[in-house]
Amino acid sequence: MARGVTIYGIKNCDTMKKARAWLDGRRIPYVFHDYKTDGIDRGRLEAWARDVGWETLLNRAGTTFRKLPEADKAGLDDSKAIALMLDQPSMIKRPVLDVAGKLLVGFKPADYEKMLVNPPAGR
Repeated sequence: MARGVTIYGIKNCDTMKKARAWLDGRRIPYVFHDYKTDGIDRGRLEAWARDVGWETLLNRAGTTFRKLPEADKAGLDDSKAIALMLDQPSMIKRPVLDVAGKLLVGFKPADYEKMLVNPPAGR
């Protein structure tokens, strides 16, 4: 069973509720970090972007991003995307699951199963 599990997101997000229920149902202990109450720091977000890519982290399908002025959406790069996510953490795709430094972005039960319940040999 995995150690050092932190799940990042927003408490009332439906996808977050599913991911947390999945973890709870398997009795996997975790720390929940809520962007709305705990914020997110630039260093962590930049590290995530280096690890999984800002394109993976930025939730372009969400309401917050879609409501942005076109000028804010134009010419996105890592610096601009990180600034947007810092300003409005609801633009960070949810959940971000950190398992001892390994990240999963989004919730797919099969990926959670693979990482947390049946990790590959050698982990």
